[in-house]
Amino acid sequence: MKIVLYAALVLFVLLLLGARIGLLEGQRPDDLGVDAGRFKPPSPTPNSVSSQAGLYPEHPQRGYAAIAPLPLHGKDAVRAMQLLAEVLLATPGVTLVERRTDYLRAEARTRWLRFVDDLEFWFDPASGAIELRSASRLGRKDFGVNRKRIEAVRAAYLAKLAAL
Repeated sequence: MKIVLYAALVLFVLLLLGARIGLLEGQRPDDLGVDAGRFKPPSPTPNSVSSQAGLYPEHPQRGYAAIAPLPLHGKDAVRAMQLLAEVLLATPGVTLVERRTDYLRAEARTRWLRFVDDLEFWFDPASGAIELRSASRLGRKDFGVNRKRIEAVRAAYLAKLAAL
């Protein structure tokens, strides 16, 4: 029994050490961004959300991934993206990686195991909304983490809008 306990403890410590040196971060996808008005499709497994999931009607995770876009602040897309960037910069574990007037890309790291999720936000002039996508780099399930994070970002963004 003691051997099993020691082995479990050693495995746990190795997992934490591996996480700290970046072994659980995964590779940054090279196909992020907007192409012809679209983000890449949701992940093939239940570990992503996308306001553009409906653009992929045959996708196996379309229902799981579907989430509403963010509303625009009046007609000022630049100001709305600035407010969203402020929210992302204030969100623990989130690092803003790319910032343009119409597009934001961020990385979110979990506290202990340092898993990375990629977040994208794009102002779509056709819909007049901020389209979004958030996906885990590793694993098959995210247990709703991406959806919860995006809904927290949405709540903070809407609070900033209301304060204007």
